[in-house]
Amino acid sequence: MGINDASDTEANLQIGPTDQGMVRIFVESRGIEVPMDFEPEEAIEIAEEIRAAAIMLGAKG
Repeated sequence: MGINDASDTEANLQIGPTDQGMVRIFVESRGIEVPMDFEPEEAIEIAEEIRAAAIMLGAKG
């Protein structure tokens, strides 16, 4: 599956700080849990990439 492939898969997404000073993106789908921890600087880069993609699609920001 690639970034442009359609999917009907549902998932839960949680984002927040950990007690270890990391930012965690936590995805759960169909009983599979994927915790991904990032340094704060990496998390900011990810947020900027998400924002840039949304702006490319016409979101105001």
